[in-house]
Amino acid sequence: MAETQSRGLVFAGKKRGTGTDDFDGDDIFVAKKSMLPTMATESDPAAALANARHEFGEHGGVNMSIEASATFTVMEPETMRRMFAGELGPDRDFFIYSRHFNPTVLNLGRLMAALEGTEAAYCTASGMSAISSVLLQLCSSGGHVVASRTLYGGTHALLTHFFPRACNITTTFVDIGDLEAVKNAIVEGKTKVLYFESMSNPTLTVANIPALSRIGHEKGTTVVVDNTFAPMVLSPARLGADVVLHSISKFISGGADVIAGAVCGPASLVNSMMDLHQGALMLLGPTMNAKVAFELSERIPHLGLRMKEHCRRAMEYAIRMKKLGLKVIYPGLEDHPQHELLKSMANKEYGYGGLLCVDMETEERANRLMHHLQNYTQFGFMAVSLGYYETLMSCSGSSTSSEMNAEEKELAGISPGLVRMSIGYIGTLEQKWSQLEKALSRMQDGTLLNKN
Repeated sequence: MAETQSRGLVFAGKKRGTGTDDFDGDDIFVAKKSMLPTMATESDPAAALANARHEFGEHGGVNMSIEASATFTVMEPETMRRMFAGELGPDRDFFIYSRHFNPTVLNLGRLMAALEGTEAAYCTASGMSAISSVLLQLCSSGGHVVASRTLYGGTHALLTHFFPRACNITTTFVDIGDLEAVKNAIVEGKTKVLYFESMSNPTLTVANIPALSRIGHEKGTTVVVDNTFAPMVLSPARLGADVVLHSISKFISGGADVIAGAVCGPASLVNSMMDLHQGALMLLGPTMNAKVAFELSERIPHLGLRMKEHCRRAMEYAIRMKKLGLKVIYPGLEDHPQHELLKSMANKEYGYGGLLCVDMETEERANRLMHHLQNYTQFGFMAVSLGYYETLMSCSGSSTSSEMNAEEKELAGISPGLVRMSIGYIGTLEQKWSQLEKALSRMQDGTLLNKN
């Protein structure tokens, strides 16, 4: 087996010797230029993942080895000085400490970069740590962010409350669909980031990524997109965005058993975030465990298959629920305001997303529906999060968007009775549809009182 496969090497290039820390002067400049590999891009994320280098195990196993070490040894004292000086790094298989770089986490980062079509990526301990670290790397005290007014509640709280208090970073929230408002909100020279979700949580508003990216770049801002709701379906970097973020805990993990995040973007940004003196990831330390990185690396190859089934079922349920007279929000429906926009941007064959919303108008009716769906027909679970093989349901206004006040929710289009459903793929489609129909019938009969 080739030497570069045998030890779980993450980067192409000269291998470390077994007896001494061998290196030559020319390679120092390679290490200084980039700690991370440049990724070739493909238009289809599945094709890009298939072309990503397969990492073999230490003894030739088809799966990579797990580098569980917190710290790494060197053969010569001079090597450590050169690593801390930035002259030698992971591109030459030199590692210092796993809060800085870890080979197993780097491999997952390579897969995430392939998935999103970015130069580089690095993975973190949670989605929120990915978001906060990127924004702190891009914004200094006195900095300004323009963001969508419809965001995940935790992100909204970070921008509204924490950043102004702790970091002197302010945010202007806008209707991301109003391109003129976005343009007017950006203050050239002060606004550092234009931030939005590719598909908003929970209203499923689809952002015009190419147009927003053009506006951001014309105004000199970095365009950062949270693509948690639409992996495989949308590829923001391929549509013009600079940075793509993920809560890997959701669709990419698929098992509701891991908390993790990812930053995908230019190698210069990811390297700066790992800088020993100024790097947000390095100094704040939201380090991903290597064992978690290994598990996630094993799940990414079948992400495309899972997303297709999530999306297929969400589409079918949305069509049928609409025929029953329910107020359904789903980007795959032709009456969705951004249906044609999504069609124009989406990667083919992956559908329109694995989430749908049903507006029950009041929180009482929303809670009653979820009660029937879970406790009477076993259609799904009342739980936050998404991307699980079981259907997960929550009333967004009183759960994942509860950080927003009443006025902010109204501006974001979050009604009190909005039920967000992450559609699972367990069981047969007809079996689960029958369970949903029974719950709706029970609602109409009024024979079961809400027990919440």
